[in-house]
Amino acid sequence: MDDFSIELAVRDYECDLQGVVNHARYLHYLEHARHEYLLHCGLDFAKLTAEGVIVVVVRAEIDYRRSLRSGDRMRVSVRAVRRSRIRLDFLQTITRLQDDATVLEAMITTTAVNERGRPWFPQELSALLPSDSEASS
Repeated sequence: MDDFSIELAVRDYECDLQGVVNHARYLHYLEHARHEYLLHCGLDFAKLTAEGVIVVVVRAEIDYRRSLRSGDRMRVSVRAVRRSRIRLDFLQTITRLQDDATVLEAMITTTAVNERGRPWFPQELSALLPSDSEASS
């Protein structure tokens, strides 16, 4: 699957007393983009969960580069990469649209757990990965 991105705007209530987006809010932007990416790939997060495919974040690595302020518009990009037999990384970037500045780079590592809480990689998640022809190009 190709890289995916969505555009969002910062809302006033997402900013702290210094007038910049609170650091924890960026996790919401990243998660929202991942859920939209799933939908784009034909997967519904709530439906997957109901079917016993429980996707969980096991690690979040975030490099903050610049701050966003109220009214700023951003692009949140997502690319999925299979890290191991049971782990899937989402490589994400937030870019401020006004000046194309990189605001944040993140690697969100996930796995799926079964009904016994054991990690596994369900076939459904393969829809998020590039095909062999895309991966070699």
